[in-house]
Amino acid sequence: MFTGIIEELGTVEAIERLDDAIRLTIRARTVLEGTGLGDSIAVNGCCLTVVTKSDDLWTADVMQESLDKTSVGDLQVGDEVNLERAVTADKRLGGHVVQGHVDGVGQVVSRTPSEHWELVELQAPAGMGRYLVDKGSITIDGVSLTVVEARDDDTFTVSLIPETLTRTTMGRRQPGDRVNLEADVIAKHVEKLLTSGYLQKLMKEQSK
Repeated sequence: MFTGIIEELGTVEAIERLDDAIRLTIRARTVLEGTGLGDSIAVNGCCLTVVTKSDDLWTADVMQESLDKTSVGDLQVGDEVNLERAVTADKRLGGHVVQGHVDGVGQVVSRTPSEHWELVELQAPAGMGRYLVDKGSITIDGVSLTVVEARDDDTFTVSLIPETLTRTTMGRRQPGDRVNLEADVIAKHVEKLLTSGYLQKLMKEQSK
């Protein structure tokens, strides 16, 4: 589990392409502190497992399923990536509950700069808009952000403060760029409860 608070910008050092996967090597330092083999690190919001590590390099295997459903397959050597270690029980939850399980790939539509912040419009995959509400949480490339406006056409906006623009890849994303999106897991659980018939069955049994 993660919080969506990016700890470090890493750099893609190498990409080894296999038959049905890639081995991704990333240069970083902060996220390797206290990290062992088998631990999880979120890369642009995608939870990956540390396979090898040194003082400033680590590798992860990315299976075809992840390549098909995230933007990790778009990465090139030299690209910067948002990195976050899995949260520990004694850490402040500065963002929101993030699983590192990408729901779909969205696209940056536009950017509108202002003096102290920037408004970014994004297009979510069809149907994902049902999980987005004004002032609700959304994870974009691993960054925990607040939805400013959720629209009926699956587009939405977020505001980026200077800290986010500087410390994450969101400051560099341009219209047309693909981004990993993860909806609030609480919204998904609520939907499942409401549509599964479980609550109605429970209420019926309690009324007997």
